[in-house]
Amino acid sequence: MLDSDIPAAEALIIEFKSDQKRLPDKDLVLAAVCLANTDGGVIYLGVEDDGRPTGLHPDHHDLNGLVAMIANRTIPPLSVRAVMMESVGLKIARIEVPRSTRLVATSDGTLQRRRLLADGRPQCVPFLPHEFASRESDLRLSDYSALPVAGADVDALDPAERHRLRQAIERYRGDRSLLGLDDAELDGALRLTRTGSGQRVPTVTGLLLIGRESAIRTHLPTHEAAFQVLDGTEVRVNDFYRWPLVRLFERVEEQFLARVSEREIQIGLFRVPVPNVEPRAFREALVNALTHRDYSRLGAVQVRWQTEILSISSPGGFVEGVSLANLLVVEPRPRNPLLADAFKRIGLAERTGRGVDLIYQGLLRYGRPPPSYLRSDTSSVSVDLNCAEADLNFLKLVLEQEQRIGAPMPLDNLLILARLKTVRRLDSTEIAALIQRDSSAARATMERLVEGGLVQAHGVKKGRTYTLSPAIYRALGQAADYVRQAGFDPLQQEQMVLSYVDQHGRIRRRDVIDLCRLGPDQARRLLRRLVESGLLIREGIHKGAYYERAEI
Repeated sequence: MLDSDIPAAEALIIEFKSDQKRLPDKDLVLAAVCLANTDGGVIYLGVEDDGRPTGLHPDHHDLNGLVAMIANRTIPPLSVRAVMMESVGLKIARIEVPRSTRLVATSDGTLQRRRLLADGRPQCVPFLPHEFASRESDLRLSDYSALPVAGADVDALDPAERHRLRQAIERYRGDRSLLGLDDAELDGALRLTRTGSGQRVPTVTGLLLIGRESAIRTHLPTHEAAFQVLDGTEVRVNDFYRWPLVRLFERVEEQFLARVSEREIQIGLFRVPVPNVEPRAFREALVNALTHRDYSRLGAVQVRWQTEILSISSPGGFVEGVSLANLLVVEPRPRNPLLADAFKRIGLAERTGRGVDLIYQGLLRYGRPPPSYLRSDTSSVSVDLNCAEADLNFLKLVLEQEQRIGAPMPLDNLLILARLKTVRRLDSTEIAALIQRDSSAARATMERLVEGGLVQAHGVKKGRTYTLSPAIYRALGQAADYVRQAGFDPLQQEQMVLSYVDQHGRIRRRDVIDLCRLGPDQARRLLRRLVESGLLIREGIHKGAYYERAEI
């Protein structure tokens, strides 16, 4: 293989190990355990810390023996995959380590995990006992929120907070069957307490929802939330709370609503409010942060409002099986199932568990960018809600479509229309990635949008691309943009390419994509036609290919 197949530097999932003096087996096993207990990754055996390949020791050329050795010296046995690669004439072992769904230790009982230092360099550190609960919650092996609180009794629960919970059920239209229960029955129905040895003991969920503030500080010191308002570098509000969650939710929502501004626009016979932040989207994002945070680790749920961005973050990364690539379609997987269920029954959380859809819809329908989770990492989940000026023409378009079909516009449609408004043209592959579905589902969605007059298709089969329809461009006040995006006929495209070559001497496929506003496959076919017709010749291969005028 080529040198480029070895990453340039170590990362959270990349580990380099020198093997010039034969790496001790225990060091290799420990590196595998470290990766398995974090996000998995790859060990490059025979590479120095600076990324310089120096080759495998002869004792390690038997890769099957390496795999067996790692399995035999880990508990439970860790199954890795090893392949031989070559770089600058040297043999390198590429050892692929999967993320383990259980805690993995070396055979002598050592556990380690991987973390990033402040400068971005990775480091293996001891995996301490108090961190086990967090890891098991991430893997959904246990529910930390259902555990009884050691050392606490029912006196740790506050009758005033239980009354507040009952009021919340009424206010938020929760499960009204809970209202007819007495206090002990209510606690049992929501599993706020557990009975053991004839005594009722609060669960973590019980203490979080209706615990006394002093008891929360004593038994759950990791729980904290902050509401901050920033004006440039100046801090206008900086409040921290260790309150029970219902009270905390109401307080933060009150602070949020006090800063929401609205204006109204006329849509047909109705006046529609346009907030700078959609309250339902904020509420769902806040509920997600409170219910899915990792309560076994220190850190605060942060609500930070800056000029055009409202950010909400919570300790603990995405749970096992959830990622940025499937966030919109994955089945709900709460880190704290009992706490999440209680929030749903109270009425604070969306009952289907698809609150993330409401967050997206709350931004997209106003023509704002979708929520961004890009700042999330293995230690926290962060969502940024854009508070920029609403696109009123886009909002009118959405509302008119919803009135026509008598239902809210599906999230997939909103995502596609919003992206087309920005990037102008998409193909099926790009659409599939956008809505996080397969290509057939993406094509079916696009054809429905074409039939509905919202989108126009260009080309056929694999070269098919999509733009907003002329009617939508007119509705958005951008009629001239349609002419630019609809493209040109094949003959015009050929003439544009030939003219470009005459002026610049050569053209690459990416130049054709930009020049004619085509997809990659369409550009490839256009260039092939010109080569077959004898007008162009191809030079170079793969990514280095370019096209010049053929000699006549």
